[in-house]
Amino acid sequence: MTHTSLFEQAPKPDSNRPLLGSHVSMSGKEMMLGSVKEALSYDANTFMLYTGAPQNTRRKALDELRIQEAWDLMRQNNMQQFIVHAPYIINLANTLKAETYQLAVDFLAQELERTQKMGSKILILHPGSHVGAGTEAGIQSIADGLNEVLSIDSPVFVALETMAGKGSEIGKTFEELAAIYEKCKYPERLRVCFDTCHVHDSGYDIIHDLDGVLDKFDRILGKSQIAVFHINDSKNERGAAKDRHADIGDGCIGFDPLYRLVHHPDYPGIPKILETPWYPDPQTPGKTLPPYKKEIAWLKTGN
Repeated sequence: MTHTSLFEQAPKPDSNRPLLGSHVSMSGKEMMLGSVKEALSYDANTFMLYTGAPQNTRRKALDELRIQEAWDLMRQNNMQQFIVHAPYIINLANTLKAETYQLAVDFLAQELERTQKMGSKILILHPGSHVGAGTEAGIQSIADGLNEVLSIDSPVFVALETMAGKGSEIGKTFEELAAIYEKCKYPERLRVCFDTCHVHDSGYDIIHDLDGVLDKFDRILGKSQIAVFHINDSKNERGAAKDRHADIGDGCIGFDPLYRLVHHPDYPGIPKILETPWYPDPQTPGKTLPPYKKEIAWLKTGN
């Protein structure tokens, strides 16, 4: 079955309910079918996955991923879409090692194709780290890589993620993302993933001035460019530039700003994805449990 028909199978969005989900695994014999089952076990109506391990380039063949069965189960449960996240090893901003940059370009092109054939329209990408060459050089390198990859026709958007500013990360400000857009030959193929922990850690005050931050984003990039939100609390004070996620309500951002964002009237049909840490199982030492069912229920109702 083609990617087009997979897209056509998805139910129409229901703007009366927030699209809430989490990162889920894709492994074992069930692969993507198991991903959908995991999302449903959290009472989610969307989800995010990696097409393989985020730390390496090993990938199973598409015909082993049980894509059609996954979509059948999604349709049965009125699940309209899912998000793919590109692996961390892609660094388009590295101008110091030609082999690292070329691997990033080649592997991003492969991930774009896999995302398309799995039936997702959004591939989230960390813009990259300039590793000492400077922000301007890194931004140009990211744009050059995107120009090469996005020259391939595809219905998939690349969503540049807002970053915390750790090390030499690019994307810690809305202006840096806008600069990538400006240098890209295919800006219509770009979108943004707005990560609450990263935005907070990079210095934006989403606790006391959420609408002000969103208005600033709108002025610089346009609110229509947000294709997905990562909903994460932060273990750090604002501006720490450390990128350490906390469970919802247990961090420095707190529940209320995240709840307001999930239900913000300007973003009713935009997927909101949790990437919060698993917590220790009180019954089994050394085992951890996912917080997502509890957090999704809390973010749906506020109770």
